[in-house]
Amino acid sequence: MSNSIRINKKVEFINGEVIVHSPSMKMELDATKNLFISMSLFCDKSGLGFVGANKMMMCLTRNDYEPDIVYFNVEVSDHFDDDDEFFPAADLVVEVLSPDTEKRDRGIKFQDYSEHEIEEYWIVDPVKKTIEQYHSRNGKYELIFKASDGEITSFALNGFTIPIKAIFDKELNVKVLTEIVTS
Repeated sequence: MSNSIRINKKVEFINGEVIVHSPSMKMELDATKNLFISMSLFCDKSGLGFVGANKMMMCLTRNDYEPDIVYFNVEVSDHFDDDDEFFPAADLVVEVLSPDTEKRDRGIKFQDYSEHEIEEYWIVDPVKKTIEQYHSRNGKYELIFKASDGEITSFALNGFTIPIKAIFDKELNVKVLTEIVTS
């Protein structure tokens, strides 16, 4: 793991530069929260591993990132300790776009996540209320899905499906959470 500095701000280490993030807009926070809670509840109920959010430092070979949401399968997450601060490449990474992060999320992060064989990458756009799903095939990301309606099903988080609108709508998200709990 490349850095042992404890920082109380959301930062990433990209190409030798420390990137300090500006505060998020409410629509970004809402989309992140709705998706994180749904994924985390599903994962916990199914015993499939660990879902983490903001301030979880994922250390790759040349850059360190704090993705908005990450999922690690149980084979990896069972080795996490309570005091761990740095984590390996995840199985699924979700980035929620903001004006400050879009270029990096679609550029260097996309490239690094693909090169580190992160199986699945979702890009959530809270302004357009869309989601893009990329899946790693032969060492490259392939766009599987881009939509503002319908459902998205994860490759990495086995069995997890969510209506796209539930990511952006609190009431619909509560219905999804209820279904997860009662199923």
